[in-house]
Amino acid sequence: MGNFSYWIEKLDDHYFGKTGMRLFPGTLNIQLDEPYTLPGKVIRLEGREYGGNVSVNIVPCAIWGKSAFILRTDANEEGRGHHPRTIVEVAADVKLRDHFHLNDGDIVEIDTFDQG
Repeated sequence: MGNFSYWIEKLDDHYFGKTGMRLFPGTLNIQLDEPYTLPGKVIRLEGREYGGNVSVNIVPCAIWGKSAFILRTDANEEGRGHHPRTIVEVAADVKLRDHFHLNDGDIVEIDTFDQG
């Protein structure tokens, strides 16, 4: 959809404040075999923090050891957004597709960390 690329760039300071990382303006969409449900504790970027109406859940993760973050809107988590819960959108400080030389259909190893 390309929405996160726009919003990551527009809200760069907000994402940096939440993650401590300057995120590349775009996400790597990963198709999972099973639905992913957010852990009990997540980092939140609330819509009211930037004058918007979309809140984003931010979950630290790693792709092949590279620090990254799963970004998921409340709508996507609730099953009423653009993506089903079998898709996670991952952002890092680099364009992950280029960094790992990925093509559509490649298998990706993603590790999430228990947030409680």
